Amino acid sequence: MKDQQIYDYLKNFLTEERLSKIEHFAPESSDFILPVIEDIYQFRNAAAIVRSVEACGFHKVVALQEEYSFEPNLRVTKGADTWVEVEKLPRNMESFQNIKDRGYKMVAVSLEKNAKFLPDYEITEPIALVFGTEMQGVTEEILDFADETLAIPMYGFTRSFNVSVAASICMYELKQKLIKSNIDYKLNEEKLLQMKIRWAVNSIKSGQQIYNKVLKENT
Repeated sequence: MKDQQIYDYLKNFLTEERLSKIEHFAPESSDFILPVIEDIYQFRNAAAIVRSVEACGFHKVVALQEEYSFEPNLRVTKGADTWVEVEKLPRNMESFQNIKDRGYKMVAVSLEKNAKFLPDYEITEPIALVFGTEMQGVTEEILDFADETLAIPMYGFTRSFNVSVAASICMYELKQKLIKSNIDYKLNEEKLLQMKIRWAVNSIKSGQQIYNKVLKENT
């Protein structure tokens, strides 16, 4: 059964309002910027990041886990967790290389390593934007592995934003840069359809069971 047929079947279980929202917002989705979150431990920060990522149309987050599990507070996400796919990976060099092998330039958000400032940053290729832990920021290991570092200009005594605030600023500013560019940053037809299926499954009560049943009956 082809993806389009699966999606057409799942649409029968959606309300008109939900289907309309999926069709309206899906075309603006993009994986050109991939937020990568390094071992966040405060669930409110995790939730705020997911919410900001979704609001800017980047519907996937990679959570690098070591000591802590990435578990967003659902009251803070305001439903954004329905739309954002969270991929959990161990925080190690294999995961860093895995992300890079997907075609992403690794860009760490940090003042270290001759960072480029966000207002001046030019996007020319897909980037994996790495945000560090609440206390330490991006670890030295990732800074050494990253292709570039990116910093938000600061104008007061405080030398850093909260990680969720930094993520919000970066996601919004970079989305504006993409909109104003000539870059084809949106999902291709195959990825777009797969995302619509995921959204439909997440929108339907017992959606995963229905999806699994359809796959089983047509394989």
